Amino acid sequence: MQDVPFQLIAFDADDTLWVNEPLYRGAEDHLVDLLSPYLNGTDIRARLYDREVHNLNIFGYGAKAFILSMIETAVELTKGSISGGDVQRIVDSGKEMLAQPIKVLPGVEETLRALSGQFRLMVITKGDLFDQESKLARSGLAGYFSHVEIVSEKNEATYSAILGRYKVDPDRFIMFGNSLRSDILPIVNIGGHAAHIPCDTTWQHEHVDDVDAARGGYHELRHIGAVPEFLARWK
Repeated sequence: MQDVPFQLIAFDADDTLWVNEPLYRGAEDHLVDLLSPYLNGTDIRARLYDREVHNLNIFGYGAKAFILSMIETAVELTKGSISGGDVQRIVDSGKEMLAQPIKVLPGVEETLRALSGQFRLMVITKGDLFDQESKLARSGLAGYFSHVEIVSEKNEATYSAILGRYKVDPDRFIMFGNSLRSDILPIVNIGGHAAHIPCDTTWQHEHVDDVDAARGGYHELRHIGAVPEFLARWK
């Protein structure tokens, strides 16, 4: 291991290492099509989002929580008149989403291969334990990481606890991810380093309205393939 400025380098998983959010939006499209005969002019997407956010403290994040929120939204909007067959179709669309092959994003494997011999790498992802473990295993990327943390929420307390367990000073830690809300700003707030790698599709809940106050506290990269050069310049 070379003498490097970082003791630990972490990556978000969903929509940083592999495609995730488009699968949710595809299932949402299916729900809209399914409910259209029952409803007239109702904003199904907005109602589903409200239900998802309401259920976060009950079901947490992940595909299974999303499926339950779709079912609950359908029952609520149809006032219970949705057929059992249509409820089964919602469940089937969720199962199809869970069974999709993992599509690793361009440049990810090359980047991890270049870094894994120089740095200690970690995945930090939130969501359902079984689902996230399965996605990491099916991605073929697990071997590049020394550590995997699957958490229920990404905030200052969670990151501080992780760094405490691994005895890593925040100033010698850097996180790469697509969500300002979950991957970047909490790290900045505890004194760590972070680099934002935007994704074409990001869940509405992860949007941040005003990040001007934090600008200068984190870095922006165009794509994950820029990470090795970015770290080399840092050294």
